Amino acid sequence: MKPIGIIANPWSGKDIRRLVTSGSVVSNNEKANMIRRILQGLDSTGVNETVIMRDSSGIGARAMDHLDLSMEVNYLDHPMTDNQDDSTLAARIMDEKGVACIIVLGGDGTNRVVAKGAGQTPLLSVSTGTNNAFCEMLEGTLVGMAAGVLASGAVDREAVCKQMPSLEVWKGDYLLDIALVDLVISSANYIGSRAIWEEDALEEVFLTRAEPGHIGFSSLGGHLRPLRPDEPRGMHIIVGEGDDDQRVMAPIAPGLVRWVSIKQYRLIEAGAFVKITPRQLSVALDGEREHVLTQRDTISVTYNPQGPFVVNPTQALEIASESGFFIKRPAGPTSKVFVDNEPTPVWFKK
Repeated sequence: MKPIGIIANPWSGKDIRRLVTSGSVVSNNEKANMIRRILQGLDSTGVNETVIMRDSSGIGARAMDHLDLSMEVNYLDHPMTDNQDDSTLAARIMDEKGVACIIVLGGDGTNRVVAKGAGQTPLLSVSTGTNNAFCEMLEGTLVGMAAGVLASGAVDREAVCKQMPSLEVWKGDYLLDIALVDLVISSANYIGSRAIWEEDALEEVFLTRAEPGHIGFSSLGGHLRPLRPDEPRGMHIIVGEGDDDQRVMAPIAPGLVRWVSIKQYRLIEAGAFVKITPRQLSVALDGEREHVLTQRDTISVTYNPQGPFVVNPTQALEIASESGFFIKRPAGPTSKVFVDNEPTPVWFKK
């Protein structure tokens, strides 16, 4: 049985958008409680080992407080920088260790930096961030059980894991960075508090998915032309006043619904490079500003359909259930089942 990795971002769910919008705060205590339930779910499926990323807030240690488990729980021994590089490095170590999957607690930004180090190891993403188009709100117990059936081999990886697309930003011939959901070109040429929500600074938006049912820039594209993540194309939106004065309403952050003027938009095919006009700008990836560029920098963006692998936990549990993974049959010649809610038991020979 393969081990399982867990990465919890202590900073997710706490950025400046809690002050300027109505976003909720996910405390580190709650993250520790979620990991606690995940570990219990893993333990129930017979997982032998789980490895947890160390962090300065001690989330993993809190989760283990007075928790009695059969499996072995270890913490990665790696240098901590107390920034997003910790998650990338932890994912790389877990990938090299051969974990069945990496359970990620965070938002789209956290999953982005984990994906940079995870290689071919699939992610099982649990939402504890702000803009969450890539990850979902999931109950920790079920997350642990889903990861456990994958680690046990009770379900095939190919049956429950899917490769998701990404956006790549290139600086000349050098891959500068990636995004999993949205890449925004902003006129605000500084990093600052990282989080981006000001619609006035938007200039261009690239999307791997455009879904009306999500918060963030994905909804902006979704209200123009819905684009599912399994559709092998991305979207490029140019923001600004156009000839037809088209505006789109979008919830770009929790509680922050804005009208955004759209000059034009188009779908982009895999492998096609879109050049960005050199100018003073910043590049935001999955909701956070990461790079400041100048007029001397030549950059382009491309849609890559071969991004990180992702576990579908519901599908994993369904397949395991169908195979009888969760059934313990007593020794004996017969089994008792009920058919069509009949009050009288029907007996079948084994």
